[in-house]
This record gives sequence, structure tokens and C-alpha cells, in this order.
Amino acid sequence: MSAVTGTPALHTHRAPPVAGSPLTGLGSLVRLYGRISRRAIIVWTLALLVLVPASIYAMQEAYPDQGALDARAMLLDNPSAVMMTGPFFATEQYTFWAMVANELFLYILIPAAIMSVLLTVRHTRAEEEAGRLEMIRALPTGRLAPAVAALLIVTAANLALGAAITIGTLAMGGEVAGSVALGLATALTGMVFAAITAVAAQVTEHAGTASGMALGLLALAFMVRGIGDVIDRQGSWLSWLSPLTWAQQTRVFVDLRWWPLLVSLAAVIALLVLAGALSRRRDVGAGLRAASGGPRRASSALLAPGGLARRLVSGSMLAWGIGLFLFSLAFGSLASSLTDLVEEMPTIQEFAPISLDDLTGSFSAFVLMMLAIGPAALIVSGVLRMRTEEVAGRLAGVLVAGTSRVRLAVMWFLVVLVEVALMQVLLGFGVGIGVWAATDDISWIGDMTFAALAYLPAIALYGAFALATYGLHLRATGLAWLLVVFTALVTFLGDMLGLPDGVKDLSPLSHVPLLPSAEFESLPLLVMGGLAAVLVVAGLLLLRRRDLAAG
Repeated sequence: MSAVTGTPALHTHRAPPVAGSPLTGLGSLVRLYGRISRRAIIVWTLALLVLVPASIYAMQEAYPDQGALDARAMLLDNPSAVMMTGPFFATEQYTFWAMVANELFLYILIPAAIMSVLLTVRHTRAEEEAGRLEMIRALPTGRLAPAVAALLIVTAANLALGAAITIGTLAMGGEVAGSVALGLATALTGMVFAAITAVAAQVTEHAGTASGMALGLLALAFMVRGIGDVIDRQGSWLSWLSPLTWAQQTRVFVDLRWWPLLVSLAAVIALLVLAGALSRRRDVGAGLRAASGGPRRASSALLAPGGLARRLVSGSMLAWGIGLFLFSLAFGSLASSLTDLVEEMPTIQEFAPISLDDLTGSFSAFVLMMLAIGPAALIVSGVLRMRTEEVAGRLAGVLVAGTSRVRLAVMWFLVVLVEVALMQVLLGFGVGIGVWAATDDISWIGDMTFAALAYLPAIALYGAFALATYGLHLRATGLAWLLVVFTALVTFLGDMLGLPDGVKDLSPLSHVPLLPSAEFESLPLLVMGGLAAVLVVAGLLLLRRRDLAAG
């Protein structure tokens, strides 16, 4: 009988190691990110699906014949008009669809770019800053899975947006090739700015800074394109430095060419490769540029009442204020081109609140009303920055230090209101300068600056409504943005679409007298000011009664 020799087998419950893929868990992350952003993507898509055909319909109503189109073409000889729209194609025979390509295309590209920036930051840098990405990577997740999942979601959003634009254009009678090119160029432009944002997200460790950098580059692209198109009405070498130009140079509905889209595609690939390379050179949660250490003690300005609000919102207010001021100058200078337009298109007053008896005054008043949408949106954004701080848990730290909710909210609201009020006055000043340059009448500067003051009660009402929704519930704050979007729709398309007066009256801006062409009426302004005060008080009382979301 022989003995059994050898080492006994060791039993273990541990599974043998399996080689992991860099994309492990990609499907789960795509479903997670899609669930997080599904509402935002649906809202953006539906908004463009409605607004694009509505805008085309309004343009058809405003410019029904070749005479009206020729008058509109003469307006594009003004450098300010080119700056605000785009290259001037089809100069010899200005058709309706050429007008769509020249004047509407740019304002389709900008929303796509903004959506892409916000979604990309939401699923990249914001996840890192909140610490969620580190938790995800602690699970069986591939190294590349989170970034690829974010890219797939943003790509799907842009494809949905492009499809909505194509469908909306086809529904209004656009040719198939041009409509498809319009949607595809919009989607690719959105992806270019998504890739730009992906690079910005590697540089800084804060989501707000990353989105600010990307949106700043969008503003720079707008300015470079505008200056380049002024140099050459059909686009100069400078224009080609802007991603917005790559889409516009497809010349949809005029002389369609597809090759400029290859420039957008190449830029997307190159920027994504750059973002991937940069991500390997930093730690999770960090940026390539380390955040500078703050002073050991807070400054007296930061410790003063409202100091935190000034620190957080003043930078973005300043940037937007500069951009809107430049717009006000450009809009005001268009006053020199009105006479020829009205001679060829006397029915213009049916589509805009412009009086033929006071052409310059009524046009300047209408411009000021359109520009007032900017301060209305910014006061909502500034007030709702408290929501961002609360969700991130930082607001609780301020309250623990001894500041009451009511005091913090009041000072925050006042800081934002003062900054926006200064911006509104600056816009009136800018319009006045533009009209002065067009008419050689310096009195317009004072008239338009005074006219801008009439919008302050309405602007305060937007901010007060935002504060009331914030005090009610965090999820109710979307109603404040809905009011701003509705106001923009009524202001730009209300007359063209023939909306009833009862519907248009829901916009606070509709109750502001169109100075200097209209008579001053104090009652609507007093009512809006009183309503704003009531909403502020209601928002403060509601804020006291609810719990904080974090912290």
C-alpha cells in the first residue's frame, strides 16, 4: 500500500481574476446619465422643434413677397446687421430660404452650443467636483466608461436636436437636402462645443469655471465670426477661425456644399483626443491648473452683507453685461437703415410695435424691449444661484456660521437686483449711442437711458418670482425660467404669430411703456413693483418654512 504524496489542493471562494475592459459598465452609465438628463434633452429638443418652424412661419408672414425680401436684403448692407446674423449670401437674388440661412441659422447654432456645454459639464467635471465619479470608479467600472458614456449622451442629444430642426424645416416647405444639412450642421456645431468643454473640464477643477470658459469661447467665436463677416460679407479668413462659420459656410438653401462639415468633424475628433490626453496628466477631481489658495482671512468685502453673492455672481454679470452692451450698440446703429426698409415694406408695423409716424423712436423702444430679456434672464439666473449653492451643500455652511436664511436671501436678492439694474441702464446708454451714431442727434443718449429705467419694475418682478419659486420648492424654480422663455417668445414672435392680447399680457415686459415713442404710464410700473415686493416677502416666508436640500 503506497502513501499519497504531494501538496493538498487549496480551496478558495475567490473567483479567478478576469481582465477588465476600459469600457466595463458603459451600458449602466449610459442608462444612468440618460435618466439624469432626459428631461433637459426633451425640453431642448421640443423647444427647437416648435421655435424653428414658428420662426420660419413668422418670417413668411413678415416678408411675403420679393419687394419685402429686397428691402430686408438692403438692411444687411449695414455692418451691424451682418455682425448679428451672419454672412450675406444670395446677394443678387435674395430668396426667402436664403434669408433663413443668412439670418436664422446663427440663432439655431447658439442654443445647440449652449446645450452641449451644459450637458458636457454636467456629466464630466460636475461629477468629479461632487465626488460621484470617484465612487463610480471604485465599482467595477472601466477607466474610459464614464467619459464615453457622457460623450454618447451629448451626441444623442445633438442628434435629437438636429433631427428636430430638420423636421421643423421640412414641415415649413424647406428642400430636403438643405433641411438635412441644416440639422446636421447644427448637431456637429453642438459637438464641437461639447469637445471644447471636454478640454476645459480638464483644465479646471470647478464645474462653474469649466462652463464659463466654454461659454466664453462661444462668445469669442460669435465676435470673431461677426468681425470676419463684416470684413467680407460672404466670410473672410477671420470668419473661418470660428466654429460657427463652419456650419454657416455650408450655404444651405443657397449653394449647398457639404465639405465645411468635415472641418467641424475633424475639430471634434482632434479636441476629444486632446481632452483624453490631458485627462491622463491629472488626478481624479483635480485640474491641470491647480486652484490657487485663498487668503487666510476673508476680505472685508466678502464678509460684508451680500459679499458672498457679489463674489459668486458679479463675474458672470460683468461678462454678460459687456456682451449685451455691444449688442445694444449694434442694434441702435441699425436706425440709419430703417427708411429704405419701410419704403419697401410699409406693413412692418403689423409684425412689430413700430410706428411710421415716429420710426426711429418706436424702433429704438422695440430694440430696448428685446434687449431687456437679457437682464430678465440674468436676474433669474443670479437669484437661483442660491439653489445651486444649496444643492451643493455650501449654503448650509454659511447658515451654520450664524447668518439667517432671510438675511442671506434678502441681501442676495438686493445684490443681484442692483447689478442687473446697472446693466439695464447701460443697455439704454448703448442703444442711445448707436442711434446717435446713426442720426447725429446726441439727445438720443439721454432719452434711451431714461427709457431703460422704465423696465426696472418688470425686471425686479422676474427676480421676485424666481425667489418665490425657490422658497416654495427647489423643483419649482423651473417655472421662473419658463416665464423668461415665454417672454422671449411673446417679444420676438408675438405680433407675427398673432397671439391674443390676453396671452401677451402674461409677459411683464408687455406692460412697460415703449419709451420714448409712447407716453409714460406710471400705473403698470407701480403695480409690477408692488407685485414684486409681495413675491419677495412670500418667497422669504416660504424659505423659512422648508428644510434645506443638503448640508
